[in-house]
Amino acid sequence: MTFRDWILSNYPEGSGIKGTWGTLHIITLLLVVGVIIGIAFLRRKSERVRRGVIITIAALIFCFEITRRITWFINGSAYDFTSTMRTLLPRPWCAISCWFFIVSAFVNKKFLYNFTAMSGFLCTLIFFAYPTVGFNNKYILFENLYSISTHALLMIGCISLITLRFTCFEKNTAWKEGICLAATFVYAFVEIFLLKIEGDPLYFMPISEAREVLGITSYPVYLLVYLIFLCIYFGAFYTVQYLVKKKKNK
Repeated sequence: MTFRDWILSNYPEGSGIKGTWGTLHIITLLLVVGVIIGIAFLRRKSERVRRGVIITIAALIFCFEITRRITWFINGSAYDFTSTMRTLLPRPWCAISCWFFIVSAFVNKKFLYNFTAMSGFLCTLIFFAYPTVGFNNKYILFENLYSISTHALLMIGCISLITLRFTCFEKNTAWKEGICLAATFVYAFVEIFLLKIEGDPLYFMPISEAREVLGITSYPVYLLVYLIFLCIYFGAFYTVQYLVKKKKNK
C-alpha cells in the first residue's frame, strides 16, 4: 500500500471488520483514561499552563479536521455545491462538538467551555460505547486514524475542561449553554433540510441509527425518550455542581 492509498483511505476489498470492544478499542480507551488522569494533576498549575493543554488538544483536532478535508478534495469528493458543503462543514454531532472545542479554546469564554464539555462528552461517550467507525477495518488507514484520534482527543479535552477548572455549571447562567444547544439544533435542521448534507446529525430523525440500536419501533416514543434523556443529561451537570458547592459551603 502506498502513502497515497493510506492518506486517501483506499481500503482493500473485504477489509471491513466489526472491531467494537476489540483489542484496539479497549487499548484506546485505556490510553484515553490514562491521559485524562495525567492531565488532571495539572489542575493546580497556572492558567497559562492549563490553557496551554486545552489549546494543544484543540490544535491537534484542528489539524485532523483540515487534513481530512484536504484528502476529500484530492479524492474528488467535492464536485458541486452540495458535496463541497458536505466536505467543508462539520456534519454529525461529534464533528460539531470538535469545532465547538476548537472555537472555545481560542475564544476562552466559560459558557462555551461549559457547553463544549457537555456536548463533546456525550458524543464521545456514545462513540466509545458503540463505535460504528474507526474500529471497523482491519487496516488503520487515515479515515480510521481520524475517527479514533478526534474522538479520543475530544473526550480527553472535554473532561479536562472540567478537571482543569475551566467550567462552572451555574443554573443562573444556564441560558447561555441553552442558546448554544438551540443553535446546534438549528444548524442540524439547516444540514438536513436546507443544505441536504446530512440525514440525521443529532440522531432525532425517524430513520435514526440510535433508534435502531435502542430497538424503539415507535418514533413518537423514541422522540420522547430522546428529549427526556437530553434534559436529564444536561441538567445533571448543574445538579452535581450545585450539590458539590452546597457540600463545600457546609
